[in-house]
Amino acid sequence: MALENCFQVSTVCTTRAAALQCYHPFYSKEKLHLPICSGLKKSILTSSLSSPSYRHSLKSKPQKLSIVCKAREALDEVQVVTDSSWNNLVIASENPVLVEFWAPWCGPCRMIAPVIDELAKEYAGKILCCKLNTDDSPNIATKYGIRSIPTVLFFKNGEKKESVIGAVPKSTLSTTIEKYIEA
Repeated sequence: MALENCFQVSTVCTTRAAALQCYHPFYSKEKLHLPICSGLKKSILTSSLSSPSYRHSLKSKPQKLSIVCKAREALDEVQVVTDSSWNNLVIASENPVLVEFWAPWCGPCRMIAPVIDELAKEYAGKILCCKLNTDDSPNIATKYGIRSIPTVLFFKNGEKKESVIGAVPKSTLSTTIEKYIEA
């Protein structure tokens, strides 16, 4: 999930028997000011809050604006690792790390990709799941003796512990992960 999906702005309608009240903290000609970072579409949020159609909807229906952080979901993704990020993401990781070595032209790599995505979500916070494109980062692949792809390597405390070669079932990878998160 991309960074622009981390924050989600939504409106919630509320009604009361005696009177309708508008609970909108940004309505009094204030604009929503979120930290500027690449990917967060601040202009869309700002313009949608100050648009005439939005102000009209506020007059007709009581609404409450809320911001929901979806950071947990953003972290559940498989991270892309390269030569430059290898040491920080894999070697220095406090959690066990699963690294899939793949290439875009590899059919079995495309078959195993959804399995790796599922594992990243299931074991979020317990294990880090990464992908390394062997075409873009051949030095790391050579260093670890990757001769066929897909190959999945398991690291713990910066050391290579085990490798699984080929498009294997999810249960095979789950069993291997369980060995390293319990030990």
